[in-house]
Amino acid sequence: MFGPGSRALQEAAGSRASYARMEASAGEVDWLIDREVDFITARDSFYMASVSEDGWPYIQHRGGPAGFLRRIEGNRIGFADYRGNRQYLSTAYLAADDRVALFLMDYANRRRLKLIGHAHISDDPAVIAQLMPPDYAAEGERAFLIDVVGFDWNCSQHITPRFTEAEVRRGSQPLLDELARLRARVAELEGEKS
Repeated sequence: MFGPGSRALQEAAGSRASYARMEASAGEVDWLIDREVDFITARDSFYMASVSEDGWPYIQHRGGPAGFLRRIEGNRIGFADYRGNRQYLSTAYLAADDRVALFLMDYANRRRLKLIGHAHISDDPAVIAQLMPPDYAAEGERAFLIDVVGFDWNCSQHITPRFTEAEVRRGSQPLLDELARLRARVAELEGEKS
């Protein structure tokens, strides 16, 4: 993911040697392994950046049930694009420039993964059906297929932990259950006193 400008700044800052070793060990393509695939498929949303015909970046939030973004094979990932607002910004931009960047967050565990790749769109009903989450009410209109060419895990230093309602419920449920047991026991003891 390092370009000439970032390499020059790394050199000036004295950090280039360690990043050069990282690049040398990675080869030309960063291959997705189970660690990345598991992280990708556990997400229920991500941000995708593309570039407009005028050269401006465009970032769009994509969401669905956990696992809606998944590996298809090798370094290819994909997701079904649901019928929505019909602006077709990402779809149009990818026709002119197929490069995308995806930003995936796990706020609760303070982890993030950035992916870069080449995307194309499929209108093939079989591909769309393959990527549609089971029992999901949305209607798939097309599929985005992304050939990942690089990725980067970032440090957790400045990620503020955030939790979904389901995560909060899972964490607090044992306490709520204990509270209910204690209330029932208090009511039982008060009944015995009467």
